[in-house]
Amino acid sequence: MASVLVVEDDQFVRSALIRQLTDASHTVRSVGTALEALREVAHFRFDVVVLDLGLPDLDGSEALKMLRGITDVPVIVATARDDETEIVRLLNAGADDYLTKPFSVEHLSARMAAVLRRARSAPSPVIRVGGLTVDPLRRQAELDGARLDLTRREFDLLAFLAGRPGVVVPRRELLAEVWQQSYGDDQTIDVHLSWLRRKLGETAARPRYLHTLRGVGVKLEPPADAAGPVHAPGAEPPR
Repeated sequence: MASVLVVEDDQFVRSALIRQLTDASHTVRSVGTALEALREVAHFRFDVVVLDLGLPDLDGSEALKMLRGITDVPVIVATARDDETEIVRLLNAGADDYLTKPFSVEHLSARMAAVLRRARSAPSPVIRVGGLTVDPLRRQAELDGARLDLTRREFDLLAFLAGRPGVVVPRRELLAEVWQQSYGDDQTIDVHLSWLRRKLGETAARPRYLHTLRGVGVKLEPPADAAGPVHAPGAEPPR
């Protein structure tokens, strides 16, 4: 079935959800705060997150925004708030669905099934550049068939550049899109590029995929000896 993260601070509600979802053959982990939820999704892969809005450390809407900054996992918001404007705001902020408390586990399971059907039917925007394969949905990358062990930021940087093969991306754009900063120290980018190059088996002096154009930006493109094609999201795969 599904791997579920339940984010709920009410111990009674939390225990009931864990028991009933487990009885329905789902794999369940649970936490009681937004910060614990962020740590969980950073370290484990879930199929769906059930997020209570009344958390003790952060408002659920703020927690939702932070979750969306690090994962695309489907999120079902559980809320006692039934104001239509608030619900629309949450859906626009990245929630995939919502439930108004109190609700039955059967109702939750039905919503989970619908959300998972939509998520699984969506085409996976796998990016292929030469021998490099990047899967943003699963947050996995491989080089010549071997899995790359990347940190979250290294993966974000690689995925952003791989999605624009051959395009020189200015450092300011990297800071804005990968680090969500309007300004910052170029050394931050250089350090992460250095780590990423090491894992790709190259150096700044002898680049294969990652090329720095001094004073301009960075680009990722397949090396001359790479056998694989370039296939960015939205492009037709080779036949």
